[in-house]
Amino acid sequence: MKSGGNKFLIVKADEVDLDVRTQMSEIFAEGFTQWLVFFSKDKNIIAKAFAHMFVLDQFYVAITNDKVAGVTACTDGKTSSVRLNKKELRKHLGFFKGSMAGIFLKKEFEAPFENSPPNTGSIEFVGTALEFRGQGIASQIIQHILENTTYNNYVIKEVADTNTPAMNLYEKLGFEEYKRKAVPKKVAKKIEINNFLSLKYVKK
Repeated sequence: MKSGGNKFLIVKADEVDLDVRTQMSEIFAEGFTQWLVFFSKDKNIIAKAFAHMFVLDQFYVAITNDKVAGVTACTDGKTSSVRLNKKELRKHLGFFKGSMAGIFLKKEFEAPFENSPPNTGSIEFVGTALEFRGQGIASQIIQHILENTTYNNYVIKEVADTNTPAMNLYEKLGFEEYKRKAVPKKVAKKIEINNFLSLKYVKK
């Protein structure tokens, strides 16, 4: 399913005749390296290590001039949007850190949504390429998902309360907070996040 609008084409990642995986992993690395510094501080290494993990039929991408400008996954809350391969992780991160990534990140990235309500879509891994930020790409992809998938409700599992641009975007699209999880004070000071917020969108 595709949509145009502005200068970006929104399409399922498995329907694109491009090496989307490499570009998706670069966007992932740009957005997530700060959380993955234990494994590597190098964005290029992070991108290579995690390029294998995307389950392409669960992702939507914004395309312009053969470039992936943004990505977002939408699953049924039970199906994983990523699958980590320890062999690939060890290849790029080394045996020890690759093994640790395979254990700890598998729990984080592949865990099904707890008590997922019926007919609810889970929106995950929202990211925009650095050169395209500020152009409304994430908004366009999520809007496409809301209009072209059949779920009645949509959830975003965790958003940092200090991530103001993301919160502004989701609120503008009609998402509302329904739960928050406090971060322990010692950890909160280190990562500069006080709470992780869970958001929900209900189709009218």
